[in-house]
Amino acid sequence: MFDLGMQELIVIFAVVLIVFGPQKLPELARSLGKGVAELKKAINGIKDQIDTEVKEVHDPLREGLSDTFQRVDISGKTAKEKKDDHPPLAEKTDDKAEKEISGDEGKEAGRKTE
Repeated sequence: MFDLGMQELIVIFAVVLIVFGPQKLPELARSLGKGVAELKKAINGIKDQIDTEVKEVHDPLREGLSDTFQRVDISGKTAKEKKDDHPPLAEKTDDKAEKEISGDEGKEAGRKTE
């Protein structure tokens, strides 16, 4: 983040030591540590609050959209309209059986001509 090397940290520590003195340095470090801890705690609290608010909005939207996607096909037809477009499964199997029979008749006709 700040890309400070060892030399920069030594210079900063020396300046702080000269400005505040050796007796004030532990007190300064303690208050700085408490400030950083408070800042982290506040940031985590804000993050948790934002996550909660987003979840309160996101979950109902997701449920509503999943219901909509289940009812509407990409073509724009509802599930009921889609069902009306296609014949039931039983009719499809009957069509296949008729095709097989007609195909068998064609084979038999071919044998008769041979």
